[in-house]
Parts: sequence; structure tokens; C-alpha cells
Amino acid sequence: MSFPLLTATAVVPAVGALATAAVPAARRTLAKWLALLFSLATLVLAIVVLVRFDPDGDRYQLTESHSWIADFGVRYELGVDGIGVALVALTALLMPFIILAGWHDADPLETGSSRWRPTQGFFALILAVEAMVIISFEATDVFLFYIFFEAMLIPMYFLIGGFGDRAHEHGEQAASTQRSYAAVKFLLYNLVGGLIMLAAVIGLYVVAGNFSLTEIAQARASGELTMATTTERWLFLGFFFAFAVKAPLWPLHTWLPNAMQESTAPVAVLITAVVDKVGTFAMLRFCLQLFPEASKWATPAILVLALISIIYGALLAVGQRDIKRLVAYASISHFGFIIMGIFAMTSQGQSGATLYMVNHGLSTAALMLVAGFLISRRGSRLIADYGGVQKAAPVLAGTFLIGGLATLSLPGLAPFVSEFLVLVGTFTRYPVVGIIATFGIVLAALYTLVLYQRTMTGPVKPETAAMPDLRARELVVVAPLVVLLIFLGVYPKPVTDVIDPAVKQTMSDVQQKDPQPEVEAAK
Repeated sequence: MSFPLLTATAVVPAVGALATAAVPAARRTLAKWLALLFSLATLVLAIVVLVRFDPDGDRYQLTESHSWIADFGVRYELGVDGIGVALVALTALLMPFIILAGWHDADPLETGSSRWRPTQGFFALILAVEAMVIISFEATDVFLFYIFFEAMLIPMYFLIGGFGDRAHEHGEQAASTQRSYAAVKFLLYNLVGGLIMLAAVIGLYVVAGNFSLTEIAQARASGELTMATTTERWLFLGFFFAFAVKAPLWPLHTWLPNAMQESTAPVAVLITAVVDKVGTFAMLRFCLQLFPEASKWATPAILVLALISIIYGALLAVGQRDIKRLVAYASISHFGFIIMGIFAMTSQGQSGATLYMVNHGLSTAALMLVAGFLISRRGSRLIADYGGVQKAAPVLAGTFLIGGLATLSLPGLAPFVSEFLVLVGTFTRYPVVGIIATFGIVLAALYTLVLYQRTMTGPVKPETAAMPDLRARELVVVAPLVVLLIFLGVYPKPVTDVIDPAVKQTMSDVQQKDPQPEVEAAK
């Protein structure tokens, strides 16, 4: 019996969560190091998964299958394709940086105060989210996926509501109220989406007789399992609605700005760079594979919603006064690009969308974590409270600029490649949609450069004159992200080689081929 490598990648952070939570209250530093150690161990396992994965091999690899609830056809089934393995690697990579960046985020609120923020709980919850996200990327049983898709809401609720940002212009009481509101809104939106998906999951079982993604997909491809058109469309809508809430897609997006604004910067990164990716990943794995005809039927409407997300999110980002809300609305715009690429139904679009998931995780992590370091120094999230920071803290300003330039998809940085592929893939099938989406790039340049100008340039404000530059721990967090953004911007082939075969199989699921060019290239 082979070693259950995929199970281990989820079990290690889960065990780390339990071990960290069990550390005595007075041993906060031990809890931090323990959480970091388990996150690094998970990263090592994810690297082993990535090395052992063969892009030219079977569609799902390193598979595990065990009977779980036999009476209802529920199995513990895991397997990764090129898309899943890339996102498992992204999740495991970001977690040590998230933990290091949040090293002091759960320390006591006041020196010598008895008002504790339970440090052990903070890091245990982060590891618990990691375990649930990883197994969501690995699950090939629909019911197993659903359990962890919903279960991750619980630790996220406590991370948002119990460990929110300390920087609040209206005092601690107002901050507590806003954190509670953001956490409840996050939970309610995602629970409603999850309940609708549960009805669709039950409906799928009634139709298919089991929950195995691979068995259902094979039965559909061979013609052994057929669905009435109306049935398939309703089931698709039930799944897609839940994923669109998680992603988030306009008009189901309104929980994200509140959640990111009230969270600490590392938790905000956890939300948008890790947890939200489960939604877009699931669109590729479950919506397209289980309901190919319904996916094609819904494509025009979804492309319109994606376009609205791109333009609407970018426009609102331009007008934000709060740094974190600006990044949140920018992410809504970016998720619009990802969803547009998925439903463009071209290999370039879907490869670009998958690569965008990875690159967006890196760029948002870089920008938001540096923004968090900035906010922790000044004690304010408001853009107007900054100015001239680049003179006081040039390294901080420089890394903030790189994160911002990656967010606007500057050529030479990783997001440019993925955004270019999405636009090319969309234009070849839906040229009008591709043309309109390019306005999102113009707006991204506007909100990013205005943010940098207002915070980092101009006269030095008295409050920022003595601002310290990045410390060693903060440089350890930011430097690898910057290196990866540059490396993947110049040479994305290591990632595209992994994801492209999986994208071709997804295109085969929906029986779509890339449009042929109207003019053949000269020989």
C-alpha cells in the first residue's frame, strides 16, 4: 500500500492546528513556532506532490479511495490534476508567509493587560483553514468536497470576527462591532450559497446514484448517464451559485470588502488568495465536468456578470479611501477576469484563468502583506493619513510598488502573462467581451498608481517621518514573493506545463475546440 501523500498534506496542518491550540496560554511564542513548523512541513509535502505529479500521466494522480458512508455511496476519494496540484502548491507556499506576517497580530492588546487575544487560537485557526482548503482541492467525491467547502467557513468566521484589524479610526468598540458585522455577513452569504449547493448535491445523487466525480463524468461521457436538460441546468445553477459567492462574482460579492477591511492583513490574504480560489477552482472541476451542456448554456450570462465584476470592481477601487477596501475591490475585478477566462471555453482562456489563480495569489499576498506592515506602523487604514513614506521607508515603498505593479499586470511580472492569456482566449470566441474587459486594465493602472502616489510620494507627513523600514522578519515574508512574481513573469513555463494538460481535458469535457484563426499564418 502506497503512502497516502494527499491525505498527509491535509492531515499535517490539521494536526498542527490541534497541537498549536493545546499549547499553554503563557507559551505564546511556542505556539507561533509550532504553527510555522507545521506549515513548513506541509509545504515540503506539497513540493513532493508537485514533483511526483506527471503532467502527461493520468488525469487524476496520487489517488486514494476508501469506502466512507457505503449506504449512500459516499467515498473518501482524493486525486489531483494539474489545476488542483498547482493550487495545493500555492496554498502550502503562502501559509508560512501568512503566519510570519501575522506573528504579532494575536498578541495581547495592551502591554501588561489581562485582555488577551488567544494567540494559540489564531494560529490554530489558520492551520485548520489550510487543511480544509487543501482537501477541497484534492477531493474527487462531491460530498467530501462539500463538507470541507462549508466547514472552512467556521474557522474563517472566528478569524474575521475575533482577530480583526486593530487600526480603526472610531475606537475599539466600533472596531468590534464592525468586525462582528463583517464576520456574520461573510458567514451568512456563504451559508446561503452552501445550502443551495446542498440541494444540488442531493439532486445529483438522485440522478447519478453516487457522489464520485470520476464515475459520474465517465458515465456521462460514455452515454451511460444522461440528464434531462432542465435537470442539468438546475443542478448546474445550484453548484455555480455557491461557487460564485465564494469566488466572489458580482452581485454576490458584497461580503468581501467588509471581510478584508476588518481582518488583519494576513487573514485578508488568506481570504482572497487562498479561500476564494476554491470557488473558481470548483467551477472548473465540478461545473464544467459534471454539467457540460448547462455550462455552455449559461456562458453568455456568466460572461456578462464577469464583465460587470471587472469594470465595477475596478471603478470602486478607484474611489476608495481605505487601503484594504481598495485591494478588496481590485480582487473582485481580478476574479472577474478569472471567471471570464474559465467560461470563454478556450484553452488559452482556461489556462490563463488557472495561471491567474496562482499569480493573483502571489501578487495580492505581496501587496496586502506590505500594506499590513504599513498600516501597523501608522495605525490607520486611510490613504489620506499617509504621504512621503518612500523617503522614510524606501524598501517598504519599493516592495509596495512591486506588489502594486503586479496587481495592474505590468509586463514582466507574473499576472501579466495570465491576464494576457485570458484576454486572448476570450477575444478569439467573444471579441466584444474581450474588448470591453481591457478597460479593466486601464482602471487597474489608475487605482494602483494613485494609491502609490498618495501614500508613498509627496511631502513627508509628521506621522510618517520616523516610520521604520521593513524589518528582517518582514523582508523574509516579502522577498520570496517578489522573486516569484518576477520569475513567473519572465518564465511561466513551469506552471503552464503542469496546468495545460488538465485544461485540455476540461475542454474535452465540454466538447469545445479552440476557434480557428480567420487568416492562416504564412508558411
